[in-house]
Amino acid sequence: MPAFDLTSLRHLPWLRPRRHCQLCDEPTDHPAHNICTACEAELPWLGAHCQCCALPLPVPGMICGACQNKPPSFSRVEAPWRYAFPVDNLITRFKHQAQWPHGHLLAELLSEHLRHAFDEGLPRPQALLPVPLARRRQRQRGFNQAQMLADWLGSSLDLPVRHDWLLRHLDTPAQQGLDAATRKRNLRQAFSLKQPAQVAGAHLALVDDVLTTGATAGMLAQLLRRAGALRVDVYCLARTPRPGDT
Repeated sequence: MPAFDLTSLRHLPWLRPRRHCQLCDEPTDHPAHNICTACEAELPWLGAHCQCCALPLPVPGMICGACQNKPPSFSRVEAPWRYAFPVDNLITRFKHQAQWPHGHLLAELLSEHLRHAFDEGLPRPQALLPVPLARRRQRQRGFNQAQMLADWLGSSLDLPVRHDWLLRHLDTPAQQGLDAATRKRNLRQAFSLKQPAQVAGAHLALVDDVLTTGATAGMLAQLLRRAGALRVDVYCLARTPRPGDT
């Protein structure tokens, strides 16, 4: 009597492990992610936004007034969502409560967004650079969420991640809730490049969780451009609207 092949049972649908949506906990048949189609559709997708800094705008295909008056050092921000419920809640739980599966899910969806953008003509960078976290804050948190996002994106998109190119020497005050001018003052002299020669002639992408005023991304992009980078983009999970905008 021939031996029974247990591997054949893997193809039986009722024996496959069932995925559950991380938002509603209902079973999902999504082929790649732990999110159901209903919850994915209800995420706060960015929609019309500034073609440079991704600020939410009422009309698509425009550049916001701030970027027209003073173009930032980065070329383009790519973000799938507005910083609103439930994405804001998932980011907070990932970032401040070490609930890494939420960050991993958002990184997987961001990688899909970026693959689509590359197919539509967005140039692929040569490397990903996570925004460095202040040492004290990283000791308290135990990890750098931007570095984890960059690692997940790099693996999914087959892009190298340069963890040590950007250095942060100063533990600046927390940036949350501060206006753009105060953020810029806090960030002066906070960052440096470990080996500037590696940057010359490169197209690079900064990775972070949320873009608010763009002060940190702008400071890092300026640092990279002064070292000879040809282009710097920013990849993040969410973009905050202007205060008072919905």
